[in-house]
Amino acid sequence: MAKLEPLKSGYYVWHYVPSIAASVIFTIIFSAITAFHFWKLFKTKVRFTIPFAIGGLFELVGYAARAACTNQTGKLIPFIIQSVFVLLAPTLFAAAVYMVLARIIRSVNGEKYSPIRINLVTKIFVTCDILTFFIQGGGAGLMAQSSLAKMGQNILLAGLILQIITFVLFLTTAVVFERRMGVNPTQAAVQGDVPWKKHLYSLYGVSAMILVRSVFRVIEYGLGNDGYLLGHEWATYVLDALPMFIAMVSFAVWYPSELQPFLVRSDSEEVVPYSVPLKG
Repeated sequence: MAKLEPLKSGYYVWHYVPSIAASVIFTIIFSAITAFHFWKLFKTKVRFTIPFAIGGLFELVGYAARAACTNQTGKLIPFIIQSVFVLLAPTLFAAAVYMVLARIIRSVNGEKYSPIRINLVTKIFVTCDILTFFIQGGGAGLMAQSSLAKMGQNILLAGLILQIITFVLFLTTAVVFERRMGVNPTQAAVQGDVPWKKHLYSLYGVSAMILVRSVFRVIEYGLGNDGYLLGHEWATYVLDALPMFIAMVSFAVWYPSELQPFLVRSDSEEVVPYSVPLKG
């Protein structure tokens, strides 16, 4: 029978024996939805969705490692693998979301309505995302060492807070764009059949799930090593695993590959004036 054990140093990295049943269930469902995302990726060849598919791999590896931890609570490597992979997966989801917004704006020629220059939207938010990726990864690694656990927790907390701030700025950008489009829509949005609103609302939904998860993690680590959330496993599944699964399903149902033809058309329309032959 599985039991809670410390590391050789006497430090407990786990506060409970992780449920193998819950870990296996989420490993299976993340495997299924990730396989679907890779199938869509290879079918549509839409490269800006690659981070989302890789994020799914992170989730399934994380929960598979968590399942292995049930009988190895005194081993460090399985703990680090499950911790790092589960914590970092949402940053990859976020990277894809940031790139999709730029393409939604371009698909309706709505660059003038973006509060941030369109060529900077992806660069700014993805750069912040990469930064939070490494901050959270470094913090998660340090938390496995008893002497550095507090420092690691603080670093991880800083990364999560930065992620939330970035997401709030991103959502503000999206909402401002939507409102400006509502007041004075572009010709491409009025005359065309671009499904931009559908994909924008999908981004809102996915973003909400990532925010729920990030706020949960901030509260979890903010309460400290002896806090309620770190000591009760249900919170990880209800407030992290489940929202991330819902985000992956939503992204799969409203897959942004629909935007690709309109991006090509938008690009071609921009060069038309220069391709008209001169008379005389």
